[in-house]
Amino acid sequence: MAAESAQVFTLPGWQGSGPTHWQTRWEALHDFQRVEQHDWQRPLRGDWSARLDEVVGDAAGPVVLVAHSLGCVLTAWWAAHSRHAHRVKAALLVAPPDVAQPPLNHILRGWAPVARQPLLFSAAVLASSNDPYCSLAQARALARSWGAGFEDLGPLGHVNAESGLGDWPEGHAALRRLMAQAGC
Repeated sequence: MAAESAQVFTLPGWQGSGPTHWQTRWEALHDFQRVEQHDWQRPLRGDWSARLDEVVGDAAGPVVLVAHSLGCVLTAWWAAHSRHAHRVKAALLVAPPDVAQPPLNHILRGWAPVARQPLLFSAAVLASSNDPYCSLAQARALARSWGAGFEDLGPLGHVNAESGLGDWPEGHAALRRLMAQAGC
């Protein structure tokens, strides 16, 4: 299966990804499609999961997910419950948050606990050593429980627009490696 045949969907986290976020830039540069959610400010796990299920179910072929922050937690939850999870060939999971810890447990009610079942597709977790929303040890533990590869990105904050990554070619290279390993 050629890389062109995989449909790549981005899954932003809480509040979406703004114009300078690497996900938004990748959408423009690589023709990736964002999974739009009804409410970026007050995310409901069930609503977000239903929307992802609809998008993956309607996809024309194999799917690759590129998730950031709460999008990582969404991916794990959705994959544990969806009949469409087999359509996903790979997932790049960047900066998963620890939704069980303050302040996120108060802001993002209903997202904990995080699904910890092994993912049925190739996955890689990329995490920062100084992410204010998740320790490196917790990100590594999530990767282990999901059966995903793990990469310590060093001190990049929450790996978002404030991290000043621009087009983030290193992240895109990690996505290409993951897709090649998954055969898409």
